Amino acid sequence: MPRTELKTITTDIPARLDRLPWSRWHLRILIGLGTVWILDGLEVTVVGNVTTRLAEPGSGIAITDAQASGTGAALYVLGACVGALFFGYLTDRLGRKKLFMITLAVYLAATACTGLATEAWMFFVFRFLTGAGIGGEYAAINSAVDELIPTQHRGRIDIIINGTFWLGAVGGSLLSIPALNTALFPVDVGWRLTFGLGLVLGLVILLVRRSVPESPRWLFIHGREEEAERIVRGIEETVQRETGGELAPAKGEITIRQRHSIGFGEIAGTMFRSYPKRAVLGFSLFIGQAFLYNAITFGYATILATFFGVPSGSTGYYYAVIAVGNFVGPLVLSRFFDTWGRRPMISGTYLLSGAILLATAWLFNAGALTAATLTACWCVALFFASAGASSAYLTVSEVFPMETRALAIAFFYAIGTAAGGISGPLLFAAMVETGNPFDTALAFTIGALLMMAAGIVAIFLGVRAERKSLEDIAAPLTRQDG
Repeated sequence: MPRTELKTITTDIPARLDRLPWSRWHLRILIGLGTVWILDGLEVTVVGNVTTRLAEPGSGIAITDAQASGTGAALYVLGACVGALFFGYLTDRLGRKKLFMITLAVYLAATACTGLATEAWMFFVFRFLTGAGIGGEYAAINSAVDELIPTQHRGRIDIIINGTFWLGAVGGSLLSIPALNTALFPVDVGWRLTFGLGLVLGLVILLVRRSVPESPRWLFIHGREEEAERIVRGIEETVQRETGGELAPAKGEITIRQRHSIGFGEIAGTMFRSYPKRAVLGFSLFIGQAFLYNAITFGYATILATFFGVPSGSTGYYYAVIAVGNFVGPLVLSRFFDTWGRRPMISGTYLLSGAILLATAWLFNAGALTAATLTACWCVALFFASAGASSAYLTVSEVFPMETRALAIAFFYAIGTAAGGISGPLLFAAMVETGNPFDTALAFTIGALLMMAAGIVAIFLGVRAERKSLEDIAAPLTRQDG
């Protein structure tokens, strides 16, 4: 296939996309692309619930509890990190649509194979590949969403989409209960059905996603401006028909020098030499939220069982309550990221959630909490923390140039995932398992202080990106006009 001819062009495509009113077309984009976080939440929760079942006699797979919950979880995290970086780089080079279809296909195949695994090594390989598909999805989807959603809605939609992880967590925790009920399904069947839940949901998403177009922003930079124009014209006609009104005139043009690809060195140099403060901001936000979440969620079942005598079979209900609080936070607070602004909302959610967890640590160490009141404290802290964590993805997606967007998301996601999935659990597991309230309170305190430190960084380094075009927040590397 011959390469497209490259030239310098002037286009108003970004302005035309940004001035569109909200419509059913945008809702379809939201459903087609945003539901990946539900898959991730479902995956993490399902595996957490079935690990003990895998090790039981007659489960149909030769694996121990430690292998399933330890090695399997670590390989899923490693796969997510590797997949994010590998597929994120390809997303910037080959296009958003091609990669968000490929990464979903990787997830579907790996999930199906996990449910059919009969040996530990098979389980490990397919957990790694499942993580790689999910990690790649984060980079491809966040970049596509931000480039298709109008400016005035970008913050709200991005925050809500990232918060749906916890909707998947609620579904995973509740749906796994009947699937693991031996009165309904045999020991070697029920746990396999839980992986089938992710497969079915993924297939539905795949069908919806087929109608999502390539990002016109990516197309015109890579020499395919005629295709970009055709897509945008079709979007405008659809939105105008669905809203029943005339579209406002687009204001603003951009001149860019088209390029087939941009080298990794130039991408890295742009992120860290041209935007060092934004890189520090992204690093701080992802590390802060990773440690706060692991301070709470990693050992929550052990904490409830050790200090309050909650039976292991009942901890899933507490987790469902926590997950609901996590989802409601972004749903309620998301609109303020576009109205009050990014800097006050990001710093505020980080500082407030950290302060609440700090108070929870003090009350826990003083013996003033029950299982119910501790869960209530966690819910309040995570109500704000979930919106803050979602804003970390929004931040790194919009504050770097378009040509680096997917890789920037992937890089900071990998940092946060590695810190949260490797060093965080190792640190907090040792503290929680001592059975000493002070050690567990210290784990809460570490997570709270790192979250608050990130909030302070956001006060000074936060970017006022609300209601601004992506091209105004960070000029494309290919831009030629001022």
